[in-house]
Amino acid sequence: MDMLRIENTLFTIVMLLYFAAMVLYFVFIAVKKDGVAKAAAILQTVGLVLHTAALICRGIGAGRLPLTNQYEFATSFAWGLCLVSLIFIWKFTFPMLGAFAAPVIFLIIGYAAMQSKAVKPLMPSLRSNWLGFHVSTAIIAYGAFGVSFVLGIIFLLRDRMKDQSFWDRHVPAKEKLDLISYRSVCLGLLFLTFTILTGAIWAERAWGSYWSWDPKETWSLVTWLVYAVYLHLRIRRGWQGRAAAIFAVLGFICVLFTYVGVNTFLPGIHSYA
Repeated sequence: MDMLRIENTLFTIVMLLYFAAMVLYFVFIAVKKDGVAKAAAILQTVGLVLHTAALICRGIGAGRLPLTNQYEFATSFAWGLCLVSLIFIWKFTFPMLGAFAAPVIFLIIGYAAMQSKAVKPLMPSLRSNWLGFHVSTAIIAYGAFGVSFVLGIIFLLRDRMKDQSFWDRHVPAKEKLDLISYRSVCLGLLFLTFTILTGAIWAERAWGSYWSWDPKETWSLVTWLVYAVYLHLRIRRGWQGRAAAIFAVLGFICVLFTYVGVNTFLPGIHSYA
């Protein structure tokens, strides 16, 4: 119980840090000071470190991987999006990505805060080593798709901004922005493929069937097909720019429905996550 209390305290601190980072990113856009953006990215990084500690404490306190219910997956989803966005922010010196990613991260962790944090015994089907592989790959996939969504929004808004000199300094050229989004989608689709494959193997061992057309399985497949079509059109038909950005935004809507919508409106054997 001590570990769970520590996790609860860390979770609250992480929410505050993510909120503070979001506010600082907004201030950065308003005052156009690079130092503010750097401070926001540092706060987000500290939040990620403490978020990681909170997940570790949750795992120790629960005596299992913290990936088995709505609260645990939602906070892990926020963690994955924060991790992938920071990789792109630091790699490409791209603080504007943080300004758009921070609100999404805060909304997801806010959704986690509204879920029950109670630790309950695992149902028999979840007592498997495949749990870690299946859910962790989903977290990375969703995080990557979340970044591609943010990049798509930035791409669509880039030419509408009044102060083009500010955006030119802090946002890559449209061609590079499009390429970064493409790489993010590739990363997400790779890990979503692992998610579906490991889920199928796990399902066969737990229920004797690789595929049962459960609502979450079905919508995971729909999401996979949407992003697969994106890659096909890009590689074979040369889809880039605005069309690709719109596709990335629509794809993430499918991701959100697969996670939140299916659990709310189409309960099935995956209702626990």
